[in-house]
Amino acid sequence: MAKITAVIDIGSNSARMAVFKKTSHFGFVLLKEIKSRVRISQFAYQNGGYLQDVAMDRALCALEEFLMIAKSLKARKILAVATSAVRDAPNKSVFLNKVKKLLNLNIKVISGPKEAWFGAIAASNLLPYRDGVTIDIGGGSTELAVIKNRKITDTISLNLGTVRLKELFFDVHDIEGAKAYIHKELDKLSSNFVCDNVFGIGGTIRAISKAIMKKNNYSLDILHAFTYTIKDEIGFISKIVNSTDLQLKEMGFKEDRLDTIKEGALILLCVFEKLSARELMTSGVGVREGVFLSDLLRNDNYMFPPNFNPSVRSVEDIYDVNRKIAAYESKLAGELFDILTPIHNLPANYRVYLQYAMKLSTVGEYIDFYSSHKHTEYILLNSLHYGFTHKERILISQIIKNHKKKKIKKEIPYKDLSISKSVLEELCFIFWLTKVLNINLQNPKLQLQLHEGILYINGDNLYLAREELSKRVARIPIKIGESLETM
Repeated sequence: MAKITAVIDIGSNSARMAVFKKTSHFGFVLLKEIKSRVRISQFAYQNGGYLQDVAMDRALCALEEFLMIAKSLKARKILAVATSAVRDAPNKSVFLNKVKKLLNLNIKVISGPKEAWFGAIAASNLLPYRDGVTIDIGGGSTELAVIKNRKITDTISLNLGTVRLKELFFDVHDIEGAKAYIHKELDKLSSNFVCDNVFGIGGTIRAISKAIMKKNNYSLDILHAFTYTIKDEIGFISKIVNSTDLQLKEMGFKEDRLDTIKEGALILLCVFEKLSARELMTSGVGVREGVFLSDLLRNDNYMFPPNFNPSVRSVEDIYDVNRKIAAYESKLAGELFDILTPIHNLPANYRVYLQYAMKLSTVGEYIDFYSSHKHTEYILLNSLHYGFTHKERILISQIIKNHKKKKIKKEIPYKDLSISKSVLEELCFIFWLTKVLNINLQNPKLQLQLHEGILYINGDNLYLAREELSKRVARIPIKIGESLETM
């Protein structure tokens, strides 16, 4: 696979391009993302689905500059797909031939189920849940896919889109007609799609999630994996459908969303009801990431290996983490977590977050050694995009930030994602102790024993570790160089 790949997605409402760079076999980063509101479907639904000349010209202009950007970034592969509006257009060949002739770009028109599959590939690999139903509300269609244990088991595409509803119903003030149309389309869904958790894909759902975050003064400015309970927000989403443009702006919706967000909110409400959904997790990824991952993972059943996280790998790649030391310290932290379980009594899942913190603990040193913990905290909070909930991202970064403190005096930020200070103190202690025991970076072989509340540690070359331990009163008594047999 090319080291730099550009993916272009021509939707009914917008054309978008994302440029990805591989950092290692499975590691990757997003180099660039750009969007143009070409509205290629404009007036198409009122004219038998035919793409209009003005709309096609807008798309050509946007695509031409997309290709300039891709070339500047040295993209060696360009994957371009078109969805609902082009898919349904009787004159789609006119548009595709123009693009090929003028720009030498081949666009693949994908089917509705394939579009749903691409979105599900992104969600199943890059969201922290293994089961759920994806919902992607576009301008011309809505796609859904069922994910069970990260595997896609069903897909469907419905002729429900924001621009489609706008031109057929909202522009003539026929809201009841729109509702009837939506329910008729949703009747095509089988019982397979009934679920508790839904993954919201696409610009419409992201815009609604941003408005909910603003309304609730949500403390973390990160959209991917933002989650809300549907019953808590159903009233707000219903309010969107009947709001004026001024009211929508006050809610936080941008100008380019005002003419289609009400249609999207109505579709979303009806989908929630049909699926009996309880919770929505917002996905910052969708078709473009799915196209990229389907290429990247084509020889791996379209799934990352078990227990692999692409964000962790890319951070390791970018900041040149010493893998040998990181692996040792991660393993040692896990062993300390296990042996100290009778004392800290933490659930086993905290072990994983502690080990991620250990593995990535040095990345901030590239910015400034003396304040590396502050830089590492920021980097991890803002770089662990994929496979983590917001609370998990915060916990990992807070372990880094506070590991030198025996007692955390200040309130932990992000109150709506609260983490117990006592839990954090226990994890910080294990993190600190791990760093102390490997202070000479020699990855020593250690024997660990816990007896009557005392931790006994034996091994070679522990002079600096013993000296460092003497500077701080540990949370438990620690004996270095003494075994139970010699006591």
